[in-house]
Amino acid sequence: MGTMIMPAKGSRDTRLVTVRRGGSLRDDDHRLLAVWAAACAEHVLHYFEHTHRADDRPRRAIELARAWARGEITMTQARAAAFAAHDAAREASSAAKEAARAAGHAVSVAHMADHELGAAAYAIRAVRAATHADDRRVAGLAECQWQRAQLPPQIRDLVIDDQRLRNSKCWSLFDC
Repeated sequence: MGTMIMPAKGSRDTRLVTVRRGGSLRDDDHRLLAVWAAACAEHVLHYFEHTHRADDRPRRAIELARAWARGEITMTQARAAAFAAHDAAREASSAAKEAARAAGHAVSVAHMADHELGAAAYAIRAVRAATHADDRRVAGLAECQWQRAQLPPQIRDLVIDDQRLRNSKCWSLFDC
């Protein structure tokens, strides 16, 4: 997977840890993070589906991220979908691999809210991988701006601050 974009154990931002686990993240905002992450992943899913038509694991992960946000599945079911999407990523390459990783991180938000940046970062990487080398930076900026436009107001400041804090771990993709 390359560079580790998740915070080291014990160094998690408590704003992205649910109240019941000792943080300050409310359930409503946790669900909004999952829905936003799913939107980021779905926006680039076509890169995976174009080359892996018979493999529905990333699409299923995105659907289950939303189902978890609606209270229809358990975190354990969401976590299984995340593993499946990451398995699909290991079987893919280039933009398809990055898109499947975005889906895996989107559904992982159910387990740990700070996976929201993984979904966004891998979606940007998918766009960049699918774009001619001369245009990758501009395409990545456009994707980042699209993602920010999708942020619900309730979580906008939290996500943008998280992007600022973890940008260097996320390949500096959030300089948009």
